[in-house]
Amino acid sequence: MATNFAQCLILLAITASIFEVSMANKDWSFGFNYTDWWEIIVGGSEHWHFGYNYTNWAINNGPFYFNDTLVFKYDAPNATSFPHSVYLLANFWSFLNCDVKKAKMLANPKQGAEEGFKFVLKKWQPYYFACGERNGFHCNNGQMKFAVIPMLRPFWPWP
Repeated sequence: MATNFAQCLILLAITASIFEVSMANKDWSFGFNYTDWWEIIVGGSEHWHFGYNYTNWAINNGPFYFNDTLVFKYDAPNATSFPHSVYLLANFWSFLNCDVKKAKMLANPKQGAEEGFKFVLKKWQPYYFACGERNGFHCNNGQMKFAVIPMLRPFWPWP
């Protein structure tokens, strides 16, 4: 019982810190930037590849909002590159450990080419994304993972 309570407190603290950091990075000016609102390229110009810290990218580019579309762009498998994929991890503990066994594959290694794979944030819940290739190796050692919790988009300027 105490262990479950402690785990809940840890999860709550991490969620609150993600929320706080993402709120601090937001420009609260009035109006919308429709290109940022509708589609966000994961990793920006870096796209989705091994060795880039996507957790830092998510913190620096948050907050993310309901109906934002995340676009995962990566090269199709070829003789000179490793394949990548996009998995939705089951929970926070799977995210911490890069455990892809219970994860859902959202995009296979071929779906990130050209226009990329698109995922719409439709629910108020934490989303845990990772590359599932090599049984989580890209997630663990290549930093190919990040988490987001979409928020309601403000329609007025904040003081």
